[in-house]
Amino acid sequence: MSSIPDAQTIQKFLNITLDLAEKNMLKGKGGPFGAIVVQGDKIVGEGFNQVTSTNDPTAHAEVQAIRDACRNLKTFQLDDCIVYASCEPCPMCLGAIYWSRPKAIYFASTRQDAADAGFDDDFIYKEIVLPVEKRSILTRNVPFDGHKRVFELWKSKQDRVEY
Repeated sequence: MSSIPDAQTIQKFLNITLDLAEKNMLKGKGGPFGAIVVQGDKIVGEGFNQVTSTNDPTAHAEVQAIRDACRNLKTFQLDDCIVYASCEPCPMCLGAIYWSRPKAIYFASTRQDAADAGFDDDFIYKEIVLPVEKRSILTRNVPFDGHKRVFELWKSKQDRVEY
């Protein structure tokens, strides 16, 4: 397992995320966000925002970088990696980062910087903590007979891969 990088290395990798963001934003591929995944001193995944060019609201830079790194490393766990992002990850990206289990996250701009540029995800942070029935998008739990069947099958599956 590699050590935590020094300040100069962190800034070097954050500059790469900013270059990715700028280059692809200027090409009209999406918003001003870039991210990379680094293992040791090697970039193993990179991504930039492609929401508008792919019509995919999940095509954020961090998610794209995680997907790329996982493909390249042939794993769904990035536990010996570091995620670098041009901006503080939104709730969706933060969830994806936590699921991929890197050892650290470094980001350049804050979510307030993003909000000042018109990218405000604060409403999502506020929604997450609300009780389900008070969220602005109708959300309801609808249990019925057999609704747990796939979980029961999973628990008894002998060849399951835990994650």
